[in-house]
Amino acid sequence: MPELPEVEVVRTGLSSLLLGRKVLSVTAFRANLRYTLPNFSPLFNQKIKEIRRRSKYLLFDFEGDISENTKNNTSNLQTLVWHLGMTGQFHVLPKATAAGAHEHVRFDFDDGSSLRYRDARRFGYAGLMAKIDWPQHAWFKRLGPEPLFDAFDVEYLLSHCLGRKLPIKTLIMDAHVVVGVGNIYAAEALFLAGIHPARAAGRISKHRLQTLVNAIKTTLAAAIQAGGSSISDFVQVDGKPGYFAHSFHVYGREGEPCTRCDAKIRRIIQAGRSSFYCPNCQH
Repeated sequence: MPELPEVEVVRTGLSSLLLGRKVLSVTAFRANLRYTLPNFSPLFNQKIKEIRRRSKYLLFDFEGDISENTKNNTSNLQTLVWHLGMTGQFHVLPKATAAGAHEHVRFDFDDGSSLRYRDARRFGYAGLMAKIDWPQHAWFKRLGPEPLFDAFDVEYLLSHCLGRKLPIKTLIMDAHVVVGVGNIYAAEALFLAGIHPARAAGRISKHRLQTLVNAIKTTLAAAIQAGGSSISDFVQVDGKPGYFAHSFHVYGREGEPCTRCDAKIRRIIQAGRSSFYCPNCQH
């Protein structure tokens, strides 16, 4: 599943190609993905003003009063929200390009380009909502802070760890605590911080939590710089894979030597997910 770095890479790629482009038409080849697709007609003749990211959601902001293009009370529907699910991909192609496999939605623009959404497993979903109201939508209102923002600091993390018996890896993967720290990046950050993934959150000192905060930020920033991690389906907007997988220290390396001490990487199961760690470097 695309995590924060992958979605940020997609956001950057789309922004470089689509800002200022006017939507001429939208074609949905099916009525639903994970949920029913929205009515896209309010976006006709609107320009993409900005593409943002919140957690693993892409937010397309459109400029202009879209009430000109609709007869219902949707004059403030200016943000298209999209979640890639497990296998969702966006590609920007020439308009004349034939539809590819698992292509479900296409946006055609005034410059002759076309944004295509492909999703083999169809777990992605989209919604249109008011730009001023989307933070209070059910998809967003309970999300924790962005890990790369200043709000995610040691004082914040400590407040969620005090007295908790929950394993630290489970805690930092909870989107209500902090968004975007998926299984890969939790494992890699805990390795950098030298913390065992099963250690109780409430038994970690403030000093070590500061190290973990730094490791999370470092890991996510490095993954974004490398174009994300291509494990199965993820590719960038231009079709290229992400290269952060070449930098993994522990994830997916069970039985291989630790990059620091040569001890064999181990794997345990936590909350139904594989956790990889070095028994010598992490405690």
